[in-house]
Amino acid sequence: MDSALRQIIERVQDSARERRPLRIRGGGTKDFHGGVPLAGEVLDTRALSGVVDYEPSELVVTVRAGTPLAELEALLAGRGQCLPFEPPHFGEGATVGGMVAAGLSGPARASSGAVRDFVLGVEIVNGRAECLRFGGQVMKNVAGYDVSRLMAGSWGTLGVVTEVSLKVLPVPPAEATLRFELPQEEALRRLQAWGGQPLPLNASRWEAGPSGTAGGVLHLRLRGATAAVESACRVLGGELQPAQEAQAQWSACREQTLPWFEGRAGGAALWRLSVPPAAPALALPAGGPEPLVEWHGGLRWVQAPEALGPELRAVARAAGGAATLFRAAAQRSPAPVGIAATAAAGLQPADAALERIQARLRAAFDPEGIFQPGRMPAG
Repeated sequence: MDSALRQIIERVQDSARERRPLRIRGGGTKDFHGGVPLAGEVLDTRALSGVVDYEPSELVVTVRAGTPLAELEALLAGRGQCLPFEPPHFGEGATVGGMVAAGLSGPARASSGAVRDFVLGVEIVNGRAECLRFGGQVMKNVAGYDVSRLMAGSWGTLGVVTEVSLKVLPVPPAEATLRFELPQEEALRRLQAWGGQPLPLNASRWEAGPSGTAGGVLHLRLRGATAAVESACRVLGGELQPAQEAQAQWSACREQTLPWFEGRAGGAALWRLSVPPAAPALALPAGGPEPLVEWHGGLRWVQAPEALGPELRAVARAAGGAATLFRAAAQRSPAPVGIAATAAAGLQPADAALERIQARLRAAFDPEGIFQPGRMPAG
């Protein structure tokens, strides 16, 4: 056991004994999330850095949690591989452990899968200061509950992620982005129709267009075999976008630096509405801009004051989904490192059954309740 891991175990031991809260932190680029005040002594994971094992021919990489995400992506790109779920960084210093703990995915999530779908195994330190390993380096290695994937999106409430094994994929040989001028309702209808066809759909983005457009603009990204992408372009039509410009726009969408995000009015928070892709255009509160729609209709970004949270949750619930506060009203992107959120009511309350499961998991992994107090929603 190396000194960095030993120091983390000792910190957890001391905190558990004294019931002293810990705030697990890598690069701190997602501290803004959910409008939750951050509490506890900082437990910095960045000393746990480096690639443990990389087998390009096996499409598996094992890295320590404090490894910079940009460093891992550069390593994979050098071998023509990638993290297909396109994790957002939200600023310099994002780490692999933070990527897993946050469980956030980028524009390709609806087609390629989420972070948890690519987590093969993890090493964690739980609230008893035990160093535990779950999963491994292959997909079919779990009998019973897959604890390793449970860590994706847990925000550090179940333990300190110290090492992770990930499945990676080759970079697709071809890519194209098509542009269509369409109102939101028609864009959603076409996305549903295209989703039922053998097309190499990878990502989509709809937003209200500038004056002179037909209600909005849909960007559709295709990825896959060269012949498949070229055939889809002929079938779908639309306006083919310059490759470099399109790549920059998708990156800006992932990092929330598009004008739609950066132009958020003062007093408006950024809300994330997760709904079934087939849901129609939502009846949102009046006064704000039209939503930005991703994931073939499954993700609707909405700008609205925090006070409208109950109304937005009701709208999302009626469509079969949920709404959460992503960025508080005072926050802009990319988030400053170490920012303290200003509102505590942004997370979607869990239903009673889900809250009981979450409480039992937290009690099992962190019996003294020292990890990330208040980070997850409560009923």
